[in-house]
Amino acid sequence: MKKYSFSTILVLVILYTVLISTVLFVLYPVAFTVGAAFTKTNSLAATSISPIPKEPSVYQFKRLLTPADKIVEGTTDVRGTNYVKWYGNTLKIAVCNVLLSLAVCVTAAYIFSRFRFPLRQPMLASMIVLQMFPSFIGMVATYVLLWKINGLNTHWGLLLVYAAGSVPFNVWLMKGYFDTVPKSVEEAAHVDGAGSFTTYVKIVLPMVKPMIMFLALTSFTSPWMDFIFPRLILRSDDKKTLAVGLFELINGRANDNFTMFAAGALLVAVPFTLLFMAGQKFLLKSLAAGAVKE
Repeated sequence: MKKYSFSTILVLVILYTVLISTVLFVLYPVAFTVGAAFTKTNSLAATSISPIPKEPSVYQFKRLLTPADKIVEGTTDVRGTNYVKWYGNTLKIAVCNVLLSLAVCVTAAYIFSRFRFPLRQPMLASMIVLQMFPSFIGMVATYVLLWKINGLNTHWGLLLVYAAGSVPFNVWLMKGYFDTVPKSVEEAAHVDGAGSFTTYVKIVLPMVKPMIMFLALTSFTSPWMDFIFPRLILRSDDKKTLAVGLFELINGRANDNFTMFAAGALLVAVPFTLLFMAGQKFLLKSLAAGAVKE
């Protein structure tokens, strides 16, 4: 049996103590949210001490999934919400944002990486400069532009904001990855008779698949998290996204639907969990891509 010195044992004890404390610190809010979601009462008092409810119930999920114009089953005066509508709106915007962002950013990054043309360097430099300013600076200008093109209270207007706002960072990210792909691979494909488009689609894109997957994941998650721009652009209740809709469940003194808010937040985690589980391999490859150049 291997013997450890006192200093080694002390370091291991401190290390494991810090790691276990960190895990508990991270998992407790999650456990508290799960416990609140399965509590029948609207108040958080029942879950303020223990995250495990005494009498678990799916009552809050029934309230969420019942349409706003209908009475919740088992009650006489409690109506449902537009949660299903908000969920569908957010999912639609997130999927469209992925498709539009990939189409624009991946193509633009490939052009900047492989071709030389006038104003190429100034355009790349301007993208870096744009990243220095927070997006909130342009909120008034964004609102006015959408008002001029009748994009207020529309999902396509919000989609334009997301897609356009992600172009500078995503283009630079993809360009750096394209730069690691040897040009000799494309030249060999041209020698074999492949055209430029065929080389791009069948040779280059499969080689950068990890970064494309990473870009798709980040583009998908941003609409679920954002609150400011949907709050600014969307007005009708049936047009709102989850972030805005859930906030209004607890906004104001009269709204005390904190446990229903917890149930809604718990359901938001479902697509994230499935996506990150499915794309974990590509995500790890993209994060480690900068460490070794092939």
